[in-house]
Amino acid sequence: MSPYEKEHIHERDIFMTNLSDTPDRFGLVSRVFHWSMAVLFALQFLSAAAHWALPRANPLRETLWSYHANLGMTLFMLVLLRGAWGLLNLGKRPADAGLMGQAAKAGHIALYVFMVIVPAVRIIAAAGGARGLSYFGISVFPVREAAIAWTQAVAEWHGEMGWILAAVVLGHIVMATVWHRFIQRDDVLKRMM
Repeated sequence: MSPYEKEHIHERDIFMTNLSDTPDRFGLVSRVFHWSMAVLFALQFLSAAAHWALPRANPLRETLWSYHANLGMTLFMLVLLRGAWGLLNLGKRPADAGLMGQAAKAGHIALYVFMVIVPAVRIIAAAGGARGLSYFGISVFPVREAAIAWTQAVAEWHGEMGWILAAVVLGHIVMATVWHRFIQRDDVLKRMM
């Protein structure tokens, strides 16, 4: 093997190491998923809060709410992709030991469960609903003449579960900033930066 080939292989290995997770740090792909989803979740919760708190005729409420379904579908796809990426990197990811490590693991499982279930019940409702579903103007589920009752029943909890997800996300933020950054003063937050 020539020196050029060895150097090229070494550069490729460094690039792949930066993309993938390591025991010391989350890789570029995980960090991009994490922070882009954080921004989109902030917008999603803002749209839901405006829909709940502002009067019906309020233009801000209507503008923010008009993006809610598209944001939800985007987040759902990102959650599935991020989950698959996380499973591929499961053995390489940074780990926390002890009771707090187990609590962190349980918190992350709760996050993923709600990040999947909250949009899934709404998508099921749209699949069987009379209004259908489009994603940025592309029809995903066509309009039906009549809704399928059981699909509408599962969506009854969408809003409540969304607020539970918001509380779990807030807990995640508090643990990362208050507990790890200010109380423990460890490098947990740096692993995702």
